[in-house]
Amino acid sequence: MAVSYDKLFKILQEKGIKKTELLKKLKLSSATIAKLSKNEFVSLEVLEKICQCLNCNIEDIFEFVQETKSPLLKQLIEEKGIKLKGGIYHQIQINFAYNSNHIEGSRLSEDQTRYIYETHSIISNKEESISINDVNETLNHFRCFDYILENVNILTEELIKEIHKILKTNTLDSLQDWFKVGEYKLRPNTVGGKRTTPPSKVKGEMRKLLKEYNEKENITFDDIIEFHYNFESIHPFQDGNGRVGRLIMFKECLRNNIVPFIIDEKYKAFYYRGLKEFEYEKGYLIDTCLSAQNKFKELLDYFEIEETTNK
Repeated sequence: MAVSYDKLFKILQEKGIKKTELLKKLKLSSATIAKLSKNEFVSLEVLEKICQCLNCNIEDIFEFVQETKSPLLKQLIEEKGIKLKGGIYHQIQINFAYNSNHIEGSRLSEDQTRYIYETHSIISNKEESISINDVNETLNHFRCFDYILENVNILTEELIKEIHKILKTNTLDSLQDWFKVGEYKLRPNTVGGKRTTPPSKVKGEMRKLLKEYNEKENITFDDIIEFHYNFESIHPFQDGNGRVGRLIMFKECLRNNIVPFIIDEKYKAFYYRGLKEFEYEKGYLIDTCLSAQNKFKELLDYFEIEETTNK
């Protein structure tokens, strides 16, 4: 049997309490908070402290569940822990960062992305200029991927904001006073010429979206795609929404034992069309993601990893 603190994080979200605030208030260690995020066992004393703070019972924040961690997730966590080179974790880090950043305009090649990941340095010829911003966002994407593996079992506003904070730290955007890294946008924006949720309504729309999604008993592939469309329609951050949204899709597939996928930058036009037309025709985006999933299955076959059930 495994343990789950999903109920706890739902209560925190409903009350607008961040994990860091809980840590300070109860004087918990960062290691304890990390265990809660990873659904690992903590002492009864810790659970009692939390219950007293939230005025609830233990069964309101804690439950035993069947172990459902997918073979892929187990292997990714293991390879990350031992810093294995050449494994599937290594390959996904490079492939995911390259494609997701390239969709958003990065000029780094896949070989350059690989070199950054493997050596934390950059190669270029004398005639080529390299954008420091592209390099920083690549390094940040590697960290984002690690973060979603460490927090695969929860989906909250706090987690989404932290992904954005990791992604945009030390970038050109982060130097702008009006650009709030890790916080919702202050200025209206558009995506593909389409208006998005006004800044004053973002918080309410995000809470509504997360509440409706997290209340579903069995998350399906289509649920994850629909969440992605709704997230991108809200466009809660000033920039970085696409990459944050695709990281969430990957995480939610892992969380729900669904084969994940990476949108190839070569199919950027199909992906954008799917988002643009989703309100009227869901099939375009779903088919694009299914094609990406089929390609990912080839990667699983190569590394001899058992496929999870595609719901």
